[in-house]
Amino acid sequence: MKEPRIRAIIGLGNPGPAYARTRHNFGFLVVDELARLHGGSWRIKGEAEIAEIMIENQPVILIKPQTFMNASGRVLPLLTKQGIKSEEILVVHDELELPFGRFAIKQGGSARGHNGLKSIIGTIGDQFHRLRCGIGRPENREDVPDYVLASFAESWDVVQKSIAAAADMIGSFVSTNK
Repeated sequence: MKEPRIRAIIGLGNPGPAYARTRHNFGFLVVDELARLHGGSWRIKGEAEIAEIMIENQPVILIKPQTFMNASGRVLPLLTKQGIKSEEILVVHDELELPFGRFAIKQGGSARGHNGLKSIIGTIGDQFHRLRCGIGRPENREDVPDYVLASFAESWDVVQKSIAAAADMIGSFVSTNK
């Protein structure tokens, strides 16, 4: 059976300049790149920034929750009111379990300790798609909060290449699920 098409892409992150280039904001960085590539303009709607773009002639809504990571699920009514089902949503997020620069797309599953995913699962269930964007893991588990809220260890050029690779992966995924 064919996968449902992706109608919305949510990039997870924290609002504000203090978090702009942190590992935890990888989702925001990727949807910003998608908006740039596809001519989308950001506007405020409720507790989110949204942009509407076309990928392979398919309309897609980009969303950056402005609620802070742990309350990301609060923006989901923007989509459910438009009849968008959880299976038609792709969430882009940072992933500690993958090395920096590695990506994995999956549907369903647990939050695996990610509070942004936990908030979304608590709102619409777990059947949405995820693009897990590797940020690596600190050596000491106690350092995770500081690690995800820190700037990337890699040069910004390397980070931008990883963001571009994630955006390309999303373009391919959306175009095969129309």
